[in-house]
Amino acid sequence: MTRWTLVEMAAESIRRNTMRTLLTMLGIVIGVAAVIMMVAVGNGARQEIEASINGLGTNVIMVMPTAITRGGASQGADAYSRLTVGDAEKIRREATLVSAVSPVVAARAQVISERGNWRTRAFGVSADYFSIRDWGARSGQLFEEVDVRSARKVVLLGATVARQLFAADDPVGAKVRIGHVPFTVIGVMRPKGQNAGGGDEDDIVFVPYTTAQQRLSGDVASLGHIVVSARSPSQFPAARDEIAGIVRDAHKLAPGVADDFFMRDQTQIAQAATSSTRVMTALLAAIASISLLVGGIGIMNIMLVSVTERTREIGIRMAIGARGRDVLEQFLVESVALSALGGVTGLACGYAGAALLGRITGWKVATPLSAVLIAVCFSSAVGVFFGFYPARKAAALDPIEALRYE
Repeated sequence: MTRWTLVEMAAESIRRNTMRTLLTMLGIVIGVAAVIMMVAVGNGARQEIEASINGLGTNVIMVMPTAITRGGASQGADAYSRLTVGDAEKIRREATLVSAVSPVVAARAQVISERGNWRTRAFGVSADYFSIRDWGARSGQLFEEVDVRSARKVVLLGATVARQLFAADDPVGAKVRIGHVPFTVIGVMRPKGQNAGGGDEDDIVFVPYTTAQQRLSGDVASLGHIVVSARSPSQFPAARDEIAGIVRDAHKLAPGVADDFFMRDQTQIAQAATSSTRVMTALLAAIASISLLVGGIGIMNIMLVSVTERTREIGIRMAIGARGRDVLEQFLVESVALSALGGVTGLACGYAGAALLGRITGWKVATPLSAVLIAVCFSSAVGVFFGFYPARKAAALDPIEALRYE
């Protein structure tokens, strides 16, 4: 019996029992659709997190102060920082794997305009900070190194702050006060949206770090942290080691003495942010896969019923020369055809369901090709696995007994 004949016979059997075929396929359809939807949602969430992490900038490494302990009590990482502008300058001069460096002075501040006020984060940075973060101005212009050196009282508003203080108007050229210090708005930053932790990246203002040290923080010695851009992601480990050596040398730390700083880069942040998403996606996909198992059991039941119904037909086929292997292949082809049809239908339903879910909830959904291939192949494998027992039972029938079956 040729393979094409087997396919024709399977198609004819499926056509003869349309309703039973649809009900048999339903478990596979639901299983594949559920897997596709769950993976699409999980993958979309992972991509959003990765996009948020990439929004930190290009090849970013952050050098941050570590917590200190005094009198047996931890003072916290922000209580005392030995990071200084001198450290940033030393990194800029001596590091060979670094493309840009910016000191960062961070504070909470009240920003006041003629129309209202808004409490936000105020960051004092250098002109290099914006190239490190790959962040440009939506209107106006960024401040330059000359503004940093002269500690000019200029400010860049994040999109959220600009909207709260000036509504839809362009604030470039307007005067605002940060605390009690007047500043001139020279630009509004391009919107970045939410970060991986759900915080608003646009709820921020930027001033030259020299101005922040003199006018806002009152501390002209220490920094909140230092932001560094490595030349490439592949050089992260070497760049981290190089920066650590430079800062340890600047702080006169003897060998064996613990660092008084720590470093964080995009890779670590991304791993921490996406690990829970990966686990949740795998869990949801595993739960959805149970539907495939249920669908496979349904196929096995229907194929057993089919073997019973067609016992006399099987006896006739074997009496006129069909081999047990031919009968086995016939029922396996029918089982795999049911699973494959269910898999393809489930794939279409999964895509449509994921798109509808994304439209209703506003979530980003993305279905990787690997998930599609795995779902369809797994559904076909279900057909083989659960169809083998009924097919083997049919192939093992005694022709004489089968012909006597009523």
